[in-house]
Amino acid sequence: MITILGIESSCDDTSAAVIRDGVILSNVIAGQAVHERYGGVVPELASRAHQQNIIPVVHDALKQARITKEEISAVAFTRGPGLLGSLLVGTSFGKGFSSALNIPMIEINHLQAHVLAHFIKEDEHDTNQPGFPFLCLLVSGGNSQIILVKSYDDMEIVGQTIDDAAGEAFDKCAKVMGLGYPGGPVVDRLAKLGSPDKFKFNKPHIAGYDYSFSGLKTSFLYFLRDELKNNADFIEKNKEDLCASLQKTIIDILMDKLYRVAKELQIKEVAVAGGVSANSGLRAAFEEYSRRYGWKIHIPKFAYTTDNAAMVAISGYYKFLDNEFCTPDVVPYARVSI
Repeated sequence: MITILGIESSCDDTSAAVIRDGVILSNVIAGQAVHERYGGVVPELASRAHQQNIIPVVHDALKQARITKEEISAVAFTRGPGLLGSLLVGTSFGKGFSSALNIPMIEINHLQAHVLAHFIKEDEHDTNQPGFPFLCLLVSGGNSQIILVKSYDDMEIVGQTIDDAAGEAFDKCAKVMGLGYPGGPVVDRLAKLGSPDKFKFNKPHIAGYDYSFSGLKTSFLYFLRDELKNNADFIEKNKEDLCASLQKTIIDILMDKLYRVAKELQIKEVAVAGGVSANSGLRAAFEEYSRRYGWKIHIPKFAYTTDNAAMVAISGYYKFLDNEFCTPDVVPYARVSI
C-alpha cells in the first residue's frame, strides 16, 4: 500500500490530507479569518497563521485517516506557486517530517495539483476520473487557464489570462460594491436572486485563447461611479442584478474561449478546477454545455475546489509511482507555470 501525506500552504489555507492507493482517507483545512478585516490576504499574517496551524492540522489528518505517522510512505508538499512565506512553512514541515521518519519527499506544483484533484477517489470502486487527453479550465483568484491534459505529468497551457484572473475580478468588483472579502462567494449568492441580463458590461476582445479581466474591472468601476452620481443608493437597490450581470459576463468570457478550444482540438471531455469552480453559475454553464455539445464534464466536489491538501496528496501519489522524489535542499518558488 502507498500512503501519502499531503501538505498545502500556498496562500491562506493550511491543509493536510492522507491518500492511500489513490483513495482519500482525510482532508483537513484550517482557514484564516484574520484577513477579512484587511480585504485581502496579508502575507506576513498568513505565514504566522500557518506556523500555528500546521502541526494541529497534520495531527487531525492522521487521526481522521486512522493511521500512525509510521504508516506514511512519503510526504508531498506544495513547492509553488504561492506566497513565499506561506510556502516556506509547508516546505520546512515537509523536510522535517521526511527526515524524522526517513521517508521520501515529493514536491508538488500547485497548479498541476488543482487539475489532478479530479483523480481523487472517494473509495476503491470510484471510477469517475477523466480520460486522457482532456481539457481543464483552471480558474481561481490568481489563475485563469485552459490546460490540455495529456497525462498526469504532461500538461500544456493553451490559453491564460494576460493580466487579472477571473477570481480576482469577482473579488475586486465585490469589494467596490462593499460586499466584503472574499467577495466571490457573496456575488454567487446574490446573483441567484438577480437578473443576469439587467446590465451589460464590456467583454474584452483578445486574440487567440488568452483571457483578460482588467478591462472588465475598470468598466465595472466606472459604471458604478456614473450611476452613483445620479443615485447614491444605486448599489444597494441593484446589488442582486449587479452580481447576476457581473457573474454572467465573467462566465460568458470563460466559456466562450473554452468552447473554441474544445471545438478546434475536437475534445469532448472537459473539466473545471480551482476556487472559482465552486461558483454555481459556472457549474450550471458546464452542465448546459454538456447538454448542448455532448461534453463529458468533470466538476470537483466543493471540498476540492479551494486550496486543499487532498489534491497535493493525489499528485504525490502519481509521482511516487514514478519514483519522482526531491532532495532536502529544495526551496519553494513564488512563481511558476504548469
